[in-house]
Amino acid sequence: MRLVVLLGAALVIAAPAPATAAPVPLPGAPTCPLFPATNVWNKPVGQLPRKSNSRTIVRSIGANLPVHADFGSGLWDGGPIGIPITIVDSSQAKSPVSFEYDDESDAGPYPIPNGVAIEGGAGSDGDRHAIIVDSDTCELYELFSLYPSWTAGSGAIWSLTSNALRPAGWTSADAAGLPILPGLVRYEEVAAGHIDHAIRFTVSRSRRDYVYPARHYASSRTSKALPPMGLRLRLRANFPVKKFPYQARVVLKALKRYGMIVADNGTSWYLTGAPDPGWDNDQLHTLGEVKGSDFRVVDTRGFKSG
Repeated sequence: MRLVVLLGAALVIAAPAPATAAPVPLPGAPTCPLFPATNVWNKPVGQLPRKSNSRTIVRSIGANLPVHADFGSGLWDGGPIGIPITIVDSSQAKSPVSFEYDDESDAGPYPIPNGVAIEGGAGSDGDRHAIIVDSDTCELYELFSLYPSWTAGSGAIWSLTSNALRPAGWTSADAAGLPILPGLVRYEEVAAGHIDHAIRFTVSRSRRDYVYPARHYASSRTSKALPPMGLRLRLRANFPVKKFPYQARVVLKALKRYGMIVADNGTSWYLTGAPDPGWDNDQLHTLGEVKGSDFRVVDTRGFKSG
């Protein structure tokens, strides 16, 4: 059995990649795609029009609030900063998991190694997400609120080679019923000079609604000024990114080209990524110079995977 915990190893920063560069593979599972190229996470939205209610939605999220990289290097409260990724292979034994939301969770079993990496660390009391990829089968296993003896709040299993969605109304390990892995900012992508997908982010208040590709809502609020789960936003095209340091600049370019997707309730404008010792936290902190008012809600009507 092979176990790789992708807390990362520092990589050499490469020169900016050309626009035709291939997506950066997942270390430990280089033959597995992060969903097909036609998947909605992997489609650029920089040329799509802005929705007519964009300003209203942005104000409800927080027009004057800063962007924050909810990932980095080092530890915070004893755990890694971000959502770590664990790679196993098909020899990893699978275990049953007892779910709080078992009616909307995939029964499994799940290939959870004893050394599985958990968001916030083993002693955390936060969301405790665990992301596991089987490098042989290219299956993705995601768990929310995972605890020893393998109890969890919810769980979902995905094929990384398929565009299949959750059943309508189902959660996943994320409030929106989406996979978490394809929306994470990963250090090896930034080191290569390009992020080729939308980024997962959170909002403090959401609407009791969801839009494609989300499948689940997590709010009782009905105001149409609030964002539904699955909503896509992008950084305005004329936002000046050249003044930012390298790591922040690569993230900002992705936010222009691919945008970001509302995936959970949390602190507004928090971008999700995987921890890695290669992150320069000072560079990532400069993302705080970007404000909510710099984003536009994208009109994705008719935008489907296929």
